[in-house]
Amino acid sequence: MKYGIWKVGTPKQEDVNTLAGAGYPPLTAMILAARGIRTAHEAAAYLDRDTPPHDPFALTDMDLAAGRVGLAMARGEKIAVFGDYDVDGITATCLLTDFLRRHGANTVPYIPGRMEEGYGLNAAAIRQLRQEGVGLIVTVDCGITAVEEAALCRELGIDLVITDHHACKERLPQAVAVVDPHRPGDRYPHKALSGVGVAFKLASALCGSQEEILSDYADMVCLGTVADVMPLQGENRTFVYRGLASLRHTRRPGIAALIRESGCDQENLTTSSIGFSLAPRINAAGRMGRIELAVELFLTQDPRRAEELAKALCELNHQRQAVESEIYRQAVEMLSQTAEAIVLANEAWHQGVVGIVASRIAEEYACPTFLICLDGEHGKASSRSYGGFNLFSSLTALAPLLESYGGHELAAGFTISRQNIPDFRREVSALARQFYAGEVPRTTLEIDCAVPPELLTESGIQALAQLEPCGGGCPKPELMLIGAVLERLIPVGGGKHLRLRLRAGRQGFNAIYFSPGREAQGLAQGDAVDVAFTPQINDYRGERTVLLNITDIRPACKAPCSDSIAGYRQLRAGRLDPAGAAALLPDRSTLAFVWRYLSSIPGPIQDSPMCLCRRIVRWAGRPLSLEQMLTCLDIFADVGLLQSQRLHKTITIRLIPREQKADLSQSQTMRALLQAKES
Repeated sequence: MKYGIWKVGTPKQEDVNTLAGAGYPPLTAMILAARGIRTAHEAAAYLDRDTPPHDPFALTDMDLAAGRVGLAMARGEKIAVFGDYDVDGITATCLLTDFLRRHGANTVPYIPGRMEEGYGLNAAAIRQLRQEGVGLIVTVDCGITAVEEAALCRELGIDLVITDHHACKERLPQAVAVVDPHRPGDRYPHKALSGVGVAFKLASALCGSQEEILSDYADMVCLGTVADVMPLQGENRTFVYRGLASLRHTRRPGIAALIRESGCDQENLTTSSIGFSLAPRINAAGRMGRIELAVELFLTQDPRRAEELAKALCELNHQRQAVESEIYRQAVEMLSQTAEAIVLANEAWHQGVVGIVASRIAEEYACPTFLICLDGEHGKASSRSYGGFNLFSSLTALAPLLESYGGHELAAGFTISRQNIPDFRREVSALARQFYAGEVPRTTLEIDCAVPPELLTESGIQALAQLEPCGGGCPKPELMLIGAVLERLIPVGGGKHLRLRLRAGRQGFNAIYFSPGREAQGLAQGDAVDVAFTPQINDYRGERTVLLNITDIRPACKAPCSDSIAGYRQLRAGRLDPAGAAALLPDRSTLAFVWRYLSSIPGPIQDSPMCLCRRIVRWAGRPLSLEQMLTCLDIFADVGLLQSQRLHKTITIRLIPREQKADLSQSQTMRALLQAKES
C-alpha cells in the first residue's frame, strides 16, 4: 500500500437513480453521486464549462491598476512586467507583455533568476529597471508581500502596480494598486484565480472585452491555471476548457513547437498533457537557470526560432531529470535508517532541482524531508512535508537556528549556517517524533467509490469525458475494485513498472502500475486484492480496450478492518478513557490469532502497518482494527516476544525465540489498558 488510508465514497442509490434518470450513464452517475451531487441541476452546474467570467472591476483596486497602466501607455512610459519563474508566472508575464506590446506600449518582461535572485521583487532588479528607464512596474504572480520593495520603488520614483493571487499578510505593500482576490474585504466572487488569471483580468479591464482577451490568450491562461493546480470550478473551468481548445489549434509558434517536440497528441490535449508533458518542460527553464528561453518561446512569432526554443527546453528538461536522478541517488545513499525527519546537505546539489527530489523522498520514505544546497558556510534548503507535519510552524519554532525562512505547511524553504545544520537536524527530528507519537505517518487516498466490474465498459469509460477538464476541484475519477484476483504480473520498463491482469467476477482487465516501488514486493499471482485505479481506454494499433491505471493495491479482506487509530494515540499519550480502553483492550482470542499469524511468517516481517493488518484479517477471517493490531504488537514487545521498529512508513517485526511461555499480564501496555478501563 502506498497510502495508509483509503477514503472511499459511498454514493446513495437514490441519487444514482435520479442522475441516471436524467440521462447520465450509470458509471458517471455513480461518480457524481459519490461527490455529493444529487440532482440533474447540481450536476449541470458542477460540469458547466461555460460560466461567464466575472467583471474584472469587481477586484479591489482594478480601476486604479487599469488607470495607471493606461496612463503609462498613453504617455509612452517604459513598463516592466515583473513575474515568477514557474509556469503560472511565465504565462502571466508573457500574456500581459504581449497584450501591452500589441497596443503600442513600451514593455519589457522581467523574471528574476531562481538561483541568483530568488522569488519575487528584489532591490537589485528594481534598481536595474530604474537605470533602464522603467517608470512603472506591474507585478504578476508575485508582489503581495513586497512591503520593503514597494518602499524602494517609491524612493526611486517608480510607480508600482501589484497583481497577485497568493495569500496576504497583515501589512500590504504601499503601491498605486494592489490587485489580489485574497485581499481582506475583496468582494470578487471567485477567489481561486491563478496568477495568469489575475493578469488576464487586468488585460480585460484595459481592453474592455473579456471575450476578446480570452479568444487571444485562453491557451496561456489554461497552461498557468492547470500547472498551478488551481481548482477547475467556476470561471477557471471555463478558462481551461476554452484553453484546451485553443491549444489544439494554437496560433503561437512556440507553443505549437513545444507540443510537437514533447510528443503530445495536439488533437487530444488534456490537462494531463499539460501537467506531465508541457509544464515540466516550461518549468525546466526556471529550474536550470535559463528562464529567458521560456519567455521567448511564448513571445516569438518566428516558427524556426520556435523550433529551436522548444528543442532547447526539452533538452533542459532532460538535463533536469538527470540532475534530479543524481541528487536522488546521492541523497538515498546518505539516508539514516531511523530518522523521523530527513535532513541532508551537499555542496554539489542544484538549488533549482532539490525541491523535486525532496518531494519524491518525502513521499517514498514517509517523513518530512529537508535538502540543503551548501555554498561555503551557508546553505539554502527546500523542504516538503508528509502526513500532515506542518513545515512552516516547525521552521517558526526553530527560527533561532535559521537565517531566514518562508513557505507554508506543505512546502517551505530556508537559509541556514552550515554549523547549525546538526542542531537543526536534531531539533526538527524531535518535533517530527513528537508529532507522529509512535504512529507510522500515513497519507490518504480519496476514492470516489467502489464499482461493479460490469460497469467498466468502453462506452461507460468514454462517457466520463463529461467530467473533463479534470484537475483540482474536479479530479479524474478514482475508482476501486474489491476482491480482484491477480492473474499475471509482468515487470516492464526495465522493472520500474508492472503490467497486470486482473479478474473481477466474470470480467478480466488489463492494468498498468507505474512506479509501484517497494510496495509491489508483497504482490503475488493468485492474491485477492482491492485495487484503486483511474480507468482509461487504451488504443493500440486500432484495437481499443479498457485499461486500469493503478494508483494503489491492498490485500482484500472478508472481515472489517478499520484504519482508525484515535484510541491508540490516546493510549500512547496516557489519555485513554474507560470506554476507549474497553474498545481497545484485545481479548485472548484476538491476541492468539495475531500471534499465530506472526509466527506463521518465516523470517522478519516488513510491511506497512495497514497492509499487515489487512493480511492478518484475510488470513484469520476475523475483524481486526489497525489500532488493535498495534496494541497487540506493543503487548508482545513488552514481554520480549518480538522487536518492532518503524522505518519511515514500514514496520519491521522480528520474533524473539523463547523457551518459556510469556506472561502477557506483565505487559506495561496491558496494565495501562486495564487501569484506564477501571478508572
